[in-house]
Amino acid sequence: MEILKREIIYLWFYIDIQLRQLFIYWLIGILIGSFISVFAKDKIHRIMSETNEKKWGLFGIVPACVLGIISPLCMYGTIPIAASFAKKGMREDYIASFCMASILLNPQLIIYSMALGNVMVVIRIVSCVLCGVVAGLLVYIFYHKKNKKYFGFSRFDEPMQNRDVDNNLFIRYLKNVFRNVKATGLYFAIGIILSALFQIHVPEDVMVNLFGGNKAWGVLMAATIGVPLYVCGGGTIPLLLNWLSRGMSVGAATSFMITGPATKITNLGALKICLGIKNFIIYLVYTIVFSLISGFIINIIVIGTL
Repeated sequence: MEILKREIIYLWFYIDIQLRQLFIYWLIGILIGSFISVFAKDKIHRIMSETNEKKWGLFGIVPACVLGIISPLCMYGTIPIAASFAKKGMREDYIASFCMASILLNPQLIIYSMALGNVMVVIRIVSCVLCGVVAGLLVYIFYHKKNKKYFGFSRFDEPMQNRDVDNNLFIRYLKNVFRNVKATGLYFAIGIILSALFQIHVPEDVMVNLFGGNKAWGVLMAATIGVPLYVCGGGTIPLLLNWLSRGMSVGAATSFMITGPATKITNLGALKICLGIKNFIIYLVYTIVFSLISGFIINIIVIGTL
């Protein structure tokens, strides 16, 4: 009983520290994410449609990527919207850039990531923008130029039902906030508890050996564990905060933040349906390779050595 009591005290101590550090970012992220979802989502998608009409050519990949990042939808919401874009004749390189960026980042996750510090926020945004732009360029080179199809949206002919339909805008916003809390709250709590357990039971030198000391090895390890461990963006922020404070390299964290959302099981389910097995494998290879290269480059820039 004495051991159990001491364990509970330690656990609550570290949970309290994590909550003081992260709760405000989680709350603000939900409030802003819901605001964009209720009041700006349709405008974002309308601007995306207009991008195709402006005949920007290859340069349209960049605004498509930015619009993907500020779009608040999850992947099962993004794919039907992308299907509607394709039905209207939008270029596939634009759609690829939009979807890739939407998978990796959204306004809510940007707010969450502020808890990691300004450097990590900038790195996350820049790496996600580059990942989306490069994805669009590759689709243009290997598919658009050769008149081949990368996407197959036959099972997503119509957009998913919009749940933000209450006539009272304030009530509509509150309902969206509630759904956001319901969707992320459990994973955020799990992330806090896991982070506290890491602090109590995992020695700091273990973290350094895994993610820090050997920088190339750390990037590879982070990219690998990002595949099974990433369930919710908000839930991984406490873990990343803990790992970074205990020796994880910035490059390893960058790699984790790319492979994690890109290989999240719910995202993979939607993507598998609209890509087919061959293009789905290409997508996985691309995201893993990009995450590794990004991690190595960030370590060279920030730390100065692999």
